[in-house]
Amino acid sequence: MSLLAKIGEIENEMARTQKNKATAHHLGLLKARLAKLRRELITPKGGSGGGTGEGFDVAKTGDARIGFVGFPSVGKSTLLSNLAGVYSEVAAYEFTTLTTVPGVIRYKGAKIQLLDLPGIIEGAKDGKGRGRQVIAVARTCNLILIVLDVLKPLGHKKLIEHELEGFGIRLNKQPPNIGFKKKDKGGINFTATCAQSELDAETVKSILSEYKIHNADITLRSDATADDLIDVVEGNRVYIPCIYVLNKIDQISIEELDVIYKIPHCVPISAHHRWNFDDLLEKIWDYLHLVRIYTKPKGQLPDYTAPVVLPDGKTSVEDFCLKIHKNLIKELKYALVWGSSVKHNPQKVGKDHVLEDEDVIQLVKK
Repeated sequence: MSLLAKIGEIENEMARTQKNKATAHHLGLLKARLAKLRRELITPKGGSGGGTGEGFDVAKTGDARIGFVGFPSVGKSTLLSNLAGVYSEVAAYEFTTLTTVPGVIRYKGAKIQLLDLPGIIEGAKDGKGRGRQVIAVARTCNLILIVLDVLKPLGHKKLIEHELEGFGIRLNKQPPNIGFKKKDKGGINFTATCAQSELDAETVKSILSEYKIHNADITLRSDATADDLIDVVEGNRVYIPCIYVLNKIDQISIEELDVIYKIPHCVPISAHHRWNFDDLLEKIWDYLHLVRIYTKPKGQLPDYTAPVVLPDGKTSVEDFCLKIHKNLIKELKYALVWGSSVKHNPQKVGKDHVLEDEDVIQLVKK
C-alpha cells in the first residue's frame, strides 16, 4: 500500500470519527501516525535518492530571505520584477516560472533577497508538481509572502496554508510552550502547569508510544493540543512569519478594498500598476524584525549609509563582531555605544550587551 493511500485512509478515519472526550485519545493516535507518514513523504527513506530539481536551491545572500508562494498566475513574477527590477518571465498562462528566480532589494540599508518560487498546486505536500522542492525552499526563508488574487476567493489562502502546514511550516505562530526531554529510564513523567482542555496523561502516553518513546519528561506550560505535542516531538517544524499579499486590486471597488484592509497580516497591492508598494515594504520590514547597527571609526562621524544588519534575537555585541569577522571578538577590549540600548551616550559595554535598532557602535581593540 503506498504512503498516499495510507495517509488517505487515516484522513478518512479522522473525518469519520466524532470529536468528544471519549475519542480524543484515538484521534491523538491517528494524528501522530499521520505526522509520521507525512515526514516519510518529505524525506524519503533509504539512499540519497534522485538529484534535486534543477536550479532550485539558491545561495542565500543578503540579510534576510523572502519567498513568494502562491498558485500559478497570481502575479508573483510581476511583483518581483517591479519590486527588484529583476526580469522573471511573465506571461498570461499558468506555470510560466519553472525554477526559483532570485532578486535583491535594498531597503533601509538592508539587503533583502526575494525568491520567486514556481506556482504551487493542490497536493504539493504529497509531491505533486514541483511542490516538494518549492516548499523545501520556502522552509529556508525568513518571511513568506503568500500572493493571492483578489478576485479568487480566500479558499486559495486555506489551500496554501494547508500545503505549507503539511510540510511542517507554521505561519505566524509561536513554538508551543512544551518542555520535552527524553530519558533512559523512569517512564513518562507528565506535568501540566495549567488546566488542559485536550491533553491528559493517557493521551500523551499514547502519542509518545506511537513514536516508541517510553521514557520522557513532558511539561505543558500552556493549554496545548495534540498537534502542538506532535510538533514538539517531531522537532522539525519551522515557525515563519507570513504576509498575505492580495494582488490585482485595480479590478475591484473601493468598498471591497475597505473590507480587505481589515484582514490581519494582509496587504492589498497591484503589482502591475505598482500601487501600495511602500505599504508592503513597510510591513515586510516590520515582520522581519531586523536590527540595524551603524559603525563609527575612531575620530570620525558614524557611517549611516551601510549598517550592519542583525536578525532579531541575535543582537549582542558579540553577534555584531561575529557578523563582521570571527577573529574580531578575540581582539575586543570593550565597545562604545550610542543609542536607545544604553543609559549614557556613549557608554562602555562588554560583549554581552544587547543592541537595539539604529544604535551606533565603536569597537575598541586590546
